[in-house]
Amino acid sequence: MSTVTASRTQSPATSDPSHPRPRLDWRLRFGALSLIWGFSFLLIKVGTSGYAPFQVTLGRLVFGTAVLVAAMAVKRERLPRGGRLWAHMAVAAFFLNALPFSLFAYSELTIPSTLAGICNATSPLWGMALSVVALSEDRPTRVRVAGLGLGFLGVLTVLGAWQGFHGLDATGTAMALLASLSYPVGWIYVRRTLAGTGNSHLSMTGGQLLVATVQLAVVTPLFTGMPKHFALVPLLAVAALGALGTGLAVLLQYGLVAEVGPTTAQMVTYFIPVIATAAGVAILGESLHWNTPVGAAIVLAGAALTQVRGRKSA
Repeated sequence: MSTVTASRTQSPATSDPSHPRPRLDWRLRFGALSLIWGFSFLLIKVGTSGYAPFQVTLGRLVFGTAVLVAAMAVKRERLPRGGRLWAHMAVAAFFLNALPFSLFAYSELTIPSTLAGICNATSPLWGMALSVVALSEDRPTRVRVAGLGLGFLGVLTVLGAWQGFHGLDATGTAMALLASLSYPVGWIYVRRTLAGTGNSHLSMTGGQLLVATVQLAVVTPLFTGMPKHFALVPLLAVAALGALGTGLAVLLQYGLVAEVGPTTAQMVTYFIPVIATAAGVAILGESLHWNTPVGAAIVLAGAALTQVRGRKSA
């Protein structure tokens, strides 16, 4: 569920006197981020029970952007400048926000939130496969290739491939997997076009979410009209999805990256499907077959292996 637009690599805040150590321990913030992103799939399911998928996505982006704009105002940061930069940010916004958020919302019309959360965990697998093609400096090792194969074996286990995907909505599942693929496409694009801009992470992501909001504001009226009535619980779910799952989550993520580094911060990815599954079963009453948790564990093991880096020669 990441909304990352990295502009440059930052050293941990603990080594920079200009960045005071946060009062709240990073482990608590790590746990909070895991819960927020894990519950996001439940919130999407609740939101789509009262509103059209594009309306859920637009509302999510509006509330998320509001949080980041408020954070920028507090820190007195401005939006980035330059037409070329904003053009690149528009592409990043499409692949990292507008497209995957919309696809997940549409997918949960027909698949459980538990399955959507597990599909989200395939992002590292797609990322490793794409980086081999798009990033010449990112050479695969045997361990990472094995992780890729193991991860997709886990996907087939989750989907119950041996029984012909019985009872599974193919379109909804494909949308969730495509949403997960969209994230690494966006990350690679950002890495190739927006690295080293000199702008802060906060201003870049604030601008990115603003562009994504405009994109959805243009598209949504083409596919759905105004709601005839505003259902309260789904509206609260959309507000929480945007303010917490998009706005606050980004702020927590960047704080973790600055303090403990990207490797530790990205470990949150492995907790999201576990929390999404637990929330879907316990709160929404979604059914759970043995192959779902077993396949999810295999997916996470494969994803972890794809992140293993080979030793650099001296």
